[in-house]
Amino acid sequence: MAKYSERFKLMVVREYQEGHFGYDSLASKHGMSSSSPIKRWVKVYEKFGAEGLMRKKHNETYSTHFKLDVLRYMERTGSSEMETALQFGLTIPPMIASWKKAYLEGGAEALDKPKGRPPMSEKSKNRKNKPTEEREMTYEQKLERENEHLRLEVEYLKKLRAFQMDPEGYLEKHKQRYHSNSKKPSS
Repeated sequence: MAKYSERFKLMVVREYQEGHFGYDSLASKHGMSSSSPIKRWVKVYEKFGAEGLMRKKHNETYSTHFKLDVLRYMERTGSSEMETALQFGLTIPPMIASWKKAYLEGGAEALDKPKGRPPMSEKSKNRKNKPTEEREMTYEQKLERENEHLRLEVEYLKKLRAFQMDPEGYLEKHKQRYHSNSKKPSS
């Protein structure tokens, strides 16, 4: 869906009101694929003036109760989305269609879901700062990690048993290994 500036919308509405062009001819004149937006702009302009054509702030939200009232009114009266929007002071009639779709798919609870991405919680922010190994892991990664821990534990227990059976022999063996490793030139 193309976004049009407030200035463009106002210009097209005024052209329509001058009476020289109809909806379809205005749409083709301005290279628009449909005249529907122009019809909507004209009706919104007639009801709310130039203010109605201004872009709304994205943080404007409507309560679930309000959305249900709008949908019930539309159903009860048989009004179109455009008529319903004008009745309730909404300047974006397609928004009603999205509310209707959400309601039909998920009931009243679906109307309560906020639009867009949820804000980042403190928990999420902290998770981003954690080292990679502590972030969410797949089931397979968790199993591999557990396997590695178990291997290390078994190796530790073997060394512990060898040390308990012959402490001096174990220390002598590992002293030799330590000294031979420390004599290697560092690169």
